[in-house]
Amino acid sequence: MNKRNYQKELDKTIDRLKQEGHVPTLFLHSCCAPCSSYVLEYLSQYFAITVFYYNPNISPASEYAARVSEQERLIEEMNEEFEKAGGRHRICLLKGEYHPEVFYEAVKGLEQEPEGGKRCTECFKLRLYEAARLAKEGGYDFFTTTLTISPLKDADRLNAIGEAAAGEYGVSYLNSDFKKRNGYKRSTELSREHQLYRQNYCGCVFSKQSSPCLDIGGNLL
Repeated sequence: MNKRNYQKELDKTIDRLKQEGHVPTLFLHSCCAPCSSYVLEYLSQYFAITVFYYNPNISPASEYAARVSEQERLIEEMNEEFEKAGGRHRICLLKGEYHPEVFYEAVKGLEQEPEGGKRCTECFKLRLYEAARLAKEGGYDFFTTTLTISPLKDADRLNAIGEAAAGEYGVSYLNSDFKKRNGYKRSTELSREHQLYRQNYCGCVFSKQSSPCLDIGGNLL
């Protein structure tokens, strides 16, 4: 079985949309400002984007506050740049509710799973299904997530979850593998340019305690 090339699938979707001659709306789940930086720079050429910051997995609350603040700052700065340069669409932000108990309930019984295992799958489902629900409710043309930009995240698993959520809610999912074409490298450059806070763990208490992670500069911590 041939491995799917999600970047080529995205290219084809973008080409089709350009031929149709309208600007589609995209509900973009973001895991953090650094990971979203390249995705926003790239996709704002073709979509009117609303960033959905929904990450109840993040612990502690002070860490969540720091990350959501950086997401907001990045969007403000990028919008200012876009207005000066032209050629890109303004980005909006929707902050999800921060209820960490929802995350703990979703991963109950999986606390001892290794990082990247079944617990992470449930965490991805929690966030992508909520993104799909609100994308449908808001009448967006597409939804997707920034999570595929991480070298530590499995694009096959994330896209399978996104497609399943899309099917359940009746909204189109934009397949991606944003780490391709030096997407991750570009995100590190943009993070330095905007002096973004670089978290050193994925987000949840389990990732902080049990597993090494790459920082936004690509260093193993």
